[in-house]
Amino acid sequence: MWEWINETLYTFRSAFNREAPFRWFVIVVIAFMIRTDHLGVTAFIRELSIAPKYYETLLHFFRAKSWNLENIRQQWMRIVAHCGILFREDTRPILVGDGVKQGKEGKKMPCVKKLFQESENSSKAPYIYGHMFGALGVLIGNGAKLFCTPISMTIQDGDKRIRHWLDSNATQDSHVVRIIRQACYAAKLFGSSILLLDRYFLTVPALRAWLEEEKLANCQLTIVTKAKSNAVAYEKPAVKSGRGRPPKKGRAVKLSNLFDSFAPEFTQTVVKMYGETESISYLCKDLLWGKGLYCQLRFVLVKYGNTQSILVCTNAKLTPEQIIRLYSYRFKIESCFREFKQVMAGLAYHFWSKAMPKLNRFAKWVEPLDAVRDDKDKSLIVSTFTAIERFVMMACIAMGLLQICSLRFSHTINASSMRWLRTQSNKIPSEATTADFLRKSFFRMFHLLPDLPIFRLIQCVQSETKQSRDPDSLIAS
Repeated sequence: MWEWINETLYTFRSAFNREAPFRWFVIVVIAFMIRTDHLGVTAFIRELSIAPKYYETLLHFFRAKSWNLENIRQQWMRIVAHCGILFREDTRPILVGDGVKQGKEGKKMPCVKKLFQESENSSKAPYIYGHMFGALGVLIGNGAKLFCTPISMTIQDGDKRIRHWLDSNATQDSHVVRIIRQACYAAKLFGSSILLLDRYFLTVPALRAWLEEEKLANCQLTIVTKAKSNAVAYEKPAVKSGRGRPPKKGRAVKLSNLFDSFAPEFTQTVVKMYGETESISYLCKDLLWGKGLYCQLRFVLVKYGNTQSILVCTNAKLTPEQIIRLYSYRFKIESCFREFKQVMAGLAYHFWSKAMPKLNRFAKWVEPLDAVRDDKDKSLIVSTFTAIERFVMMACIAMGLLQICSLRFSHTINASSMRWLRTQSNKIPSEATTADFLRKSFFRMFHLLPDLPIFRLIQCVQSETKQSRDPDSLIAS
């Protein structure tokens, strides 16, 4: 397992122009995988027994200009695309997109905003201060176990000013549109794909961005999402004869009314959803949607138990049963967020800058970055913003490696005496189980595989009491 991790991490070497940042990249990713506490960068030093003198070096690594995060993200997508365990629907990989919010109390952190908590089961106040991330993942695994592997996670609210500093020609897209464009970009690497989204993303700007990417970039992406209960669609216009502009739409149809008016036409079937076999009934209608856009979509009205849902798909070739089953996979990204926060602590960063204007929670909201005029202050704020996104992306890579290890080396993990479990809920171990196994076997592997390059890199920065050889001689191979 460690040999495979070593081989995978070294494929990132081409994404770095220099050797030094690549070494720290390897160290940080491994530290994410095996650390036991979630207290920021200091946890990396404690877990790997790194010499304390490297603390400032480690902080500088996240802010350094010697490497580009986009190169890392592209390489990670290629690794996941060729891992051989992608979950597919009719040969097409399944992407999942959503947003996640993380509360942050730091008054000197860039992009901290007042955010509304939509979660119905949240015990927090309706509003929090924190960061809004847009996440994109891909499903890996088989019928026995599915993981949503994060392939991209970026700040997508409150960052317009910073991105304008980085690129004055950058488009100021909304969170919804940026998720669509990221998925279209991923579809170029993964091939023809399916994107699962919740009802928040069914908007006219999102469909316009999807149509634009389909036309310009020639990416084949099918979107499966959900409509709100008050959604209104339109029938196809009748063929007009004579003079005048032909109509763009037909009669308006309130979708929720179809559950009663077309009740006899619902089809009964059995579909596997959320790991269980459910008896459902559905009605399929191809209608136009979107004021001023009138894009043809497939609507599937679903009834199971006391629940009614309106599912939407941009591809009329998918059957209603496929659409229903596909949308049930969307919840995997919610499980991904839970593990990402609780197991990986991927959002437990503490980067801030003195150059950042202090956040005033009691004043009417204004963009605090508008007051920044000095170029040096702008550079410091940008480096802090970059450090946050780099920290989160490395946590995504570490979590993805744990998930792939869980699928590829499940027998090794379950057969180990170090990982005895009284009750095994699944033959495929979870991310937490795999992380615990790697944590317990990590320093034992130093003696069993002393020449493994990733172990030699870590030995180079360990405290002098544990390391007596010259670092350059250890890294040279």
